[in-house]
This record gives sequence, C-alpha cells and structure tokens, in this order.
Amino acid sequence: MEPDLFTAAAEDRQEKDPASSPLAVRMRPRVLGEVVGQQHLLKPGSPMRRLVDVASEGGGGPAGPSSVILWGPPGTGKTTLAYVVSKATNKRFVELSAITAGVKEVRTVIDGARRASGGYGKETVLFLDEIHRFSKAQQDSLLPAVENRWVTLIAATTENPYFSVISPLLSRSLLLTLEPLTDDDLRDLLRRALAEERGLGGAVTMPEDAEAHLLRIAGGDARRALTALEAAAGAAISKGEEEISLRTVEETVDRAAVMYDRDGDQHYDVASALIKSIRGSDVDAALHYLARMIDAGEDPRFIARRLMISASEDIGLADPAALPLAVAAAQAVAMIGFPEAALTLSHATIALALAPKSNAATTAISAALEDVKRGLTGPIPPHLRDGHYKGAAKLGHAQGYVYPHDVPGGIAAQQYAPDTVRGKRYYEPTRYGAEARYADVVDKVRERLRGDGS
Repeated sequence: MEPDLFTAAAEDRQEKDPASSPLAVRMRPRVLGEVVGQQHLLKPGSPMRRLVDVASEGGGGPAGPSSVILWGPPGTGKTTLAYVVSKATNKRFVELSAITAGVKEVRTVIDGARRASGGYGKETVLFLDEIHRFSKAQQDSLLPAVENRWVTLIAATTENPYFSVISPLLSRSLLLTLEPLTDDDLRDLLRRALAEERGLGGAVTMPEDAEAHLLRIAGGDARRALTALEAAAGAAISKGEEEISLRTVEETVDRAAVMYDRDGDQHYDVASALIKSIRGSDVDAALHYLARMIDAGEDPRFIARRLMISASEDIGLADPAALPLAVAAAQAVAMIGFPEAALTLSHATIALALAPKSNAATTAISAALEDVKRGLTGPIPPHLRDGHYKGAAKLGHAQGYVYPHDVPGGIAAQQYAPDTVRGKRYYEPTRYGAEARYADVVDKVRERLRGDGS
C-alpha cells in the first residue's frame, strides 16, 4: 500500500493514542462485517463484495473486478468501503482526493501502476474521492487506465454522476448507489461507539431521548452522528456526568443538517419535490420542501421562477388568478429578498397547492408543437394573410375575410387553421375550478366556427 489517507504511521498513532483521532475515524469499519447499512451492495457476488474478496485473495482471473463509482449522500460509507478494501487488499492501494490532486498526480499513479503490473505482476486499486470536482480533462486522464485495467478505480461522489462524471468513464465503471443510513443503522453505530474501547469505552451512557435527538440531528449521516456524539460526550465528561442527557445534546449541537446542496443534484431534487407536491395539492409537503430550500439559502428568485412555471403548467385556467399571483410573488421577492421573502413564497406556495389543477394548457401547446415538428404546417388560408401592402389583393390575400366584430356574437364561421390541421382540437379543458366555464365556452365557439351554431 502506498502512502495515502490510510498510512501505517497514522494507524500506529491511532493504536497508541486512540483519542488523537476523531471518533468517526476510530469507529471506521475494518472489515465488511462492521459496515452498517448498504447491505444491498454487500451481498455475495455483488461488485463491492467481489472487489473486497478479490483484493484479499489477489488475482481475479479473466473476470476481474470492475471499477466502481460510489454515489451517495455524505456520511453513508463511501470512504469506509474504500478503507475496507485498503485493509483487505494484497494489491497496491493508492488514494487521491480530487480536491488536491490534478492530472499530474493521476498520471504518476497510472505510470506507477503500469510499472508494478509489468515488473512485479502487482495490480493497483485507486481510490479517488470527490471525483465530481475533477474537470472533464482530468477525468479523461483516467480513461486509458480504467479501460486497460491498469488500475481498478473506486471513485466516490456526492453529486449525480450523470451530471458530474463524463459518459466514457461511466460506461467503463459500475455505478453503485448508497442510501442514507436508517435510524436502526445509526442506533447500532452509536451504541457500539459508546461501548467499544476504540470508541468511548463506556465512559458515558446515553438515554433513549438523547439518542433519538441525535438520530434526528444526523439525518442519515454516520459521520455527523459520531461527531455530534463525541461533542456531547465531551461536554458530559467535562461536567462530571456519567450520562449524556438530552439537554447536553441540545446544548452542544444547535440544529439538524439540511440535506441540500445548492450546487448539486439536491438543488434540482428538492425543487422537483416542491413542484410535484404543489401539483399533488399536498400543501404541507410543499411547505416542507420550501422550508428546506429557504433554510439552505437557495436563491429566492429561483424558487419564485419555479412557482410561476407551476402556475401555468399545473393550474392554468382552472384558477386564472394563479399566474398573476405567482408573478406578483416573484416581483415582491425580487424587491424585498430574504428573510421577509419567505413569507411571500409561503403565501404563493399555499395558494398554488390548494388551487384547482389543470394541465390542459400544457398538453394543448405540447400537442400543437408536436404537429408543427412533424411538418403539419401548411399554407395559411388566403383570407387570413396580410392585405395591407400594394398588390396583396391581386394575390387574393385578405379577400373574403369576415371581420368578427361585424357579425352577431362576434364569432364568424370561417376557417382559421391551415388545411393540414383543420379540425384539430388541441385544447381540451377540464371541468375543474374556473376552467369548467371555459369548457362550456369552447364547445359553443367551435360550433359557431364550423357554422353549426344558431
């Protein structure tokens, strides 16, 4: 194993003085049996299990383990799984972080891997943390090594790989998705950390109410759970207490982490959940996602733009006041900003969520666009063409046009659509909310346009 985060010196120091390392580091699993959660990735024959097994046994034959990309939220075990491989492997294990490494460091590792493979028959496992921070050119530098299996790559990312990892690298690797840890997973981890010698060694205990609060704070993140536990345990010990009380946890940890990254896929996932909750008329869920965006410092103008889109996409004429309300909210947000903008966004979100819903305007323009893209355009009927220029009458333009204001009811029975789409019905109104009135009107109007009405 080459020098990296898991160096022998650091391990020796940890063994001699466990307290010198953070609790989250001390409790890092050493073998697969100590890993909590992610059991869907650790079944016999799974890519991750195979990578560990082959690493410990060496070789792999003609069907060696594939390179993998580990994608999941912080604290779910990406670095832990790499650490388990590093402890088990008989191969060269090299660790790089995309935060500090560049193309030069990658090429040095690849050159070393080729020499080790050719000269000593030694295979290399490369763990690359935060791969989403690599540029396209930096990720390109990995391709030959992965494709030729000069290295077995374990890459970790908290960002959606389909946005942050180049397609050629994705196609040469297996994408493994890690899930947030469950409360049961974290509860087991916290209790082990309290009891085991490498953890807190039974120095303090923790009642169920304090444990429950810690689990809420953690939000599925093991590292956050252990960091909070260490802080709370330190506070209790400094006060001479043998138990970590709920009050001590509340004093040492201010608030729970919001699972939201303005620059990553969470930005789009939470926004999507907000709009889908509004569409589904679940006002409480919509407010929850709105609160997550506000608390994470999302740009209020971005939220307001999404609400304006929702007003047309999902409400439309079922509540004609929805779009003016959303536009007014966007204007108000632009003028006042946070924190007061939260009130305006709440106002608009509640109104949109509780409004009657119709996507008739959305499906109408989608159907019309589809016909246009298919080439169903056709010539504009001559009587609708511009007749204001010299010579237009000779071409027949504007001849025979009936001015609607000159006929009773203001609707003239004449053709407006090109022949290619004559008779097409793009707008199909619902009977929800105010759109019911439009449904009655549009049927009568279509009859008059055909000349069927009285």
